[in-house]
Amino acid sequence: MAALLTAGYNDLQLPNSDNTSIFLDMVLFHASTDPLIFAIRACLFFSFVCWFQSMATGTHSWVDRMWSIVPVLYSLHYAIRDMLYWPKGVSFDYVPRVYIASALVLVWGIRLTYNFYRRGGYSLDSEDYRWPYLAERTPMGIWFVFNIVFICLFQHLLLVAITVPIYMAWKATFAETTPLNWIDAVATLLFLGALALEVTADQQQWIFQEGKKKAIANKEVLTGDYKRGFSTHGLFKYSRHPNFMGEMTMWWSIYLFSVAAGYPSYNAWINPSIVGVVFLTLLFQGSTLFTEYLTTQKYPSYKLYKKTTSRFLPLPAGTSLDELEKKSK
Repeated sequence: MAALLTAGYNDLQLPNSDNTSIFLDMVLFHASTDPLIFAIRACLFFSFVCWFQSMATGTHSWVDRMWSIVPVLYSLHYAIRDMLYWPKGVSFDYVPRVYIASALVLVWGIRLTYNFYRRGGYSLDSEDYRWPYLAERTPMGIWFVFNIVFICLFQHLLLVAITVPIYMAWKATFAETTPLNWIDAVATLLFLGALALEVTADQQQWIFQEGKKKAIANKEVLTGDYKRGFSTHGLFKYSRHPNFMGEMTMWWSIYLFSVAAGYPSYNAWINPSIVGVVFLTLLFQGSTLFTEYLTTQKYPSYKLYKKTTSRFLPLPAGTSLDELEKKSK
């Protein structure tokens, strides 16, 4: 089977170009380029667009607007590209592992895009509150470089990197076909569990924020979490950031598909595609530290909340925040 797939892939039906059609030339370029290389080139284009928009508008959340979209495009590209050029007369052998992983990423993207949309993230004046805070405290020259290197380029490269496990699963098919196995099942179930965790946490956060806005608009006396300014109930009783925990877990489960593609090889458990999810995890560590620093500055009770509640992993709740607040007085 692997030999048939390799023969079919090496004999893809590339379109002929007579240099009279730019569109045809683009199709030829797409057909003859490795999917990952094509994704990286697309990523560099998206990085430039985000940098240009940030310079034109003075806001720096353009990558945020693409965060839930471009990984879906990369994943689907790995999954369906070959179908466009597969040679006639050669039976196309579907790659279930790649399609399952891509479908999961698609579900992730749809849900996250909707959540970002309902929070107003796609309005042109919307911006992550952390960027203006940093920009005001960073010399202009350093901020200019930071915007290019980290905000635009690094984050877009990261969005490619977290999809590389799907590319690895696709590429492994042409070397040695590994049937679906128990690791694929674990990866799928882990992803769905993490998705449920993130959906529940985001919904609870949405209900809390909308309730707080309504109470303030109605000039009600704020009590409990509304008075504190942040939610400590539901999943947030056991984790300060259950949605972040769900997000990281989902991408670790996507990594497992690359492990499944190389199973039972001893070196399949740690392969080069782990780089993306490792950097994503590190990014969440740093981002959360910064976010919590700003939250503590705004909401004094958050310092007590940190003492009683786990940062990411949902754990049994510690001492009641009400009790800690009473003792602190």
